[in-house]
Amino acid sequence: MMNYYSPLTYVVPPDEEGFYLKTILQNRMGLSRKLLSRLKLTEQGITVNGNREYISIKVKSGDVVEIRMQEEESEDILPQDLPLEILFEDEHLLIVNKQSGMIVHPTHGHYLNTVANAAVHHWKERGENVRFRPVHRLDQETSGVLAIAKNPYVHQQISEQMIAHSITKEYLAIVYGTVAEERGTIDAPIDRDPEQPHVRIVTPSGYRAVTHYEVVRRYDGITLVRLMLETGRTHQIRVHMKHLGHPLLGDKMYGPEADAQGRTGDGSVSGEAATAEAEGTRVAAEDAGAGRAVGEAAHDDAGAECAAGKAAHENARAERAAGEAMHENARAVFAGTPAQSAPELARQALHAYRLGFIHPGTRERVEFTAPLPADMQAVLDACE
Repeated sequence: MMNYYSPLTYVVPPDEEGFYLKTILQNRMGLSRKLLSRLKLTEQGITVNGNREYISIKVKSGDVVEIRMQEEESEDILPQDLPLEILFEDEHLLIVNKQSGMIVHPTHGHYLNTVANAAVHHWKERGENVRFRPVHRLDQETSGVLAIAKNPYVHQQISEQMIAHSITKEYLAIVYGTVAEERGTIDAPIDRDPEQPHVRIVTPSGYRAVTHYEVVRRYDGITLVRLMLETGRTHQIRVHMKHLGHPLLGDKMYGPEADAQGRTGDGSVSGEAATAEAEGTRVAAEDAGAGRAVGEAAHDDAGAECAAGKAAHENARAERAAGEAMHENARAVFAGTPAQSAPELARQALHAYRLGFIHPGTRERVEFTAPLPADMQAVLDACE
């Protein structure tokens, strides 16, 4: 026997009498073609007044249209009893305040200690069979509001709101330096760094990225800012605030310490430092090779291959340089604010403070907030 989640209901109004059931399901209840096809194959997937019907029928005023989805489980996620701060939960959604340091979903090498492990354990304790479906992601070090859909319909509905940019996503961040403008908009394209694919940079050839910001309060050497995302590029806030000349406090990948050391947060060599190391290694190898009995032909071949590699490297550096040029002035402004003047933080000072959207079950707008975490609040208190 199949088990189903609680049904989602739509009552046909008088002005929609005579509409095809398919129209109600797609245009009023918002079902995607994929989900509609899936529901048609289940016994109680689509009903009208409690009876299973073909989607080609015409509905009448007052008809009660219901959709039901089969219960699912995340069989590949191990339940784990971990602290889980729940802000809200009903049969459709689980909203949590994600703690800094937790990964949202298991990945290669990180199968435990994630939000998913904690959520699956929580549902099993409640006797619920639910598949873990995060509506959006937060970086491991970023804390704050995280929405998790408890069935495929809810996931689809909120995802479509994200695509339409109708969701409110508000963050709080502590940044280095004194942000001069009370509010502003950063409209600067973002793409991968050609020399470090896991790092993002502002570059003219990147994808459109827009972040709105406003100052909440200025302190000695740091500023608390509120940020609203119009687009959702990877590391967008961190990259844009660095571009503005005010990188996030504690950001190991985009902060001033990473630039000063020429290294990214994972310890790999980047940018100018990488070029210098590579060049030094190459020169040393050539000096050593000069003392060996190597044929001139082999040496020429190696030189040609090296030249081709350098040409490709120069092209990558040229694109990176174009991106750097776009925020050279902002970096100059920040250069006057020494990093050591601000308190230390063990992680990037970024918190997902508010999330708002239309609830797929109630069709009403809802908003969820998570208070500033203790570590970020401690930094601000130290600057009072």
